[in-house]
Amino acid sequence: MSEQNRNEPARILQLYETMCLIRAFEERAEEAFDAGLVNGSIHQYIGQEAVGTGVCANLRDTDYILSNHRGHGHSIAKGADPEAMMKELMGRVGGTSGAKGGSMHIADFSVGMLGANGVLADGLTMGVGAAQAIALKGEDAIVAVFVGDGTTNRGPFYEALNWAMVYELPILFVCENNTYASSTLTRSVTAGEGPVARAQAFGMPTFDVDGNDLVAVDAVAAEAIGAVRGGKGPQFLHARTYRVKGHISRDKLLYRAEGETEENWKREPLGACAAWLAEEGIAEDDIAAARDAAYARIDAAVEAAKAAPFPDASLAYQDVQDLGPPEIWPENLRMPGGAS
Repeated sequence: MSEQNRNEPARILQLYETMCLIRAFEERAEEAFDAGLVNGSIHQYIGQEAVGTGVCANLRDTDYILSNHRGHGHSIAKGADPEAMMKELMGRVGGTSGAKGGSMHIADFSVGMLGANGVLADGLTMGVGAAQAIALKGEDAIVAVFVGDGTTNRGPFYEALNWAMVYELPILFVCENNTYASSTLTRSVTAGEGPVARAQAFGMPTFDVDGNDLVAVDAVAAEAIGAVRGGKGPQFLHARTYRVKGHISRDKLLYRAEGETEENWKREPLGACAAWLAEEGIAEDDIAAARDAAYARIDAAVEAAKAAPFPDASLAYQDVQDLGPPEIWPENLRMPGGAS
């Protein structure tokens, strides 16, 4: 795709609608949680929509992604059905994982979304495993793994990057630097020059981009993904963004300076993209129509999820790891030697 076609306003308008779809899903998911329709917790992707959208716009259907605990946006950007996702959050029949994964383990293998993960950095090691499998099987596919800035302080981050480089795996690491690791300012607990320098220490090519600028993310992701697909080995994309919502939906943000969140709302990606589209000649009515279509689709997904039944209790015994035949694991659930 030429750079001119890449920046075609009609194409960016489609990606804007994807960002609106993510924003609407996260807002409605929070409302469902507050209404008692969702168990567990909700980790919202609000403010980071341009990263997942821009990266996944350059992936093929046959490519794979892995996420962290903030995986709704990545799933939608990769093509997961928002209605099935909403059913999954509410624990209803028709959920992407049969109502057994919920929000923090959202997954949809049908679109190559191999799963979100609440254990920091575990998505990286699983992503490297998926990339290793692709290499061994000779498949024409790549893996993209989304991680947060706080994750770069975890040991598996270094293990994954090292392994990927040693075996020249087809993988893109995407660091969404949203400023905070849960409720901690990441730079206050991070030594050295940060994520880019750490990736470069492994000899990995790196890219740095304004993660709130969809057009910029789209272009940089195309270059990075093209390098991976072209056999140039692992690449590292660092996207500077901001998590305008809390770590979880009920986070009161008491750890932030006064006015900080409000100031960053002025730079959030949906507003920035809408302004770019207007400057490029897209009518305000068309921009509003894209947004309205996204919200209408999510509102319909919420109603469909609320109307869907809960799974039969017997299904709880399906999809459970087999513990072995009786001679290994007797019916009284005692291990050999009498240990329980």
